[in-house]
Amino acid sequence: MLTVLDEHTRECLEIRVEKRMDSRHVIETLDELMTERGTPMYTRSDNGAEFVAKRLTAWLEEKGVTPVFIEPGSPWENGFVESFQGKLRDECLNEELFWSRGEAQVVLDWYRDVYNRERPHRSLGYRTPAEAAMDAKNRAQN
Repeated sequence: MLTVLDEHTRECLEIRVEKRMDSRHVIETLDELMTERGTPMYTRSDNGAEFVAKRLTAWLEEKGVTPVFIEPGSPWENGFVESFQGKLRDECLNEELFWSRGEAQVVLDWYRDVYNRERPHRSLGYRTPAEAAMDAKNRAQN
């Protein structure tokens, strides 16, 4: 699974399920998100092969995005994602048995929607990530 979160709003932008994940899948996912939402200043990730691949780093450079890698063995440097992964595991993955990649994608898309629209976060003043994203969008327009 590739999970993409907005650090500011805590919104889960994507959960992509693949049998094997490589830099091509990461590029496709990020390109779609950047087309929809704009290009971020940076991306933060661990040092997995799909994230440190020359293909991805060259693509990010073309887009003007700085890749930021956490130190190996330091998951707290990517705390928002680690927290999300724990919630995803506890609230969804440990409760389901998936028979196909397609089934997993449908269930994870549902979980992402619930997480973004129905689950308030203390760090967001008890707003949902969707509410925080809407507030940020409204502030940017004013």
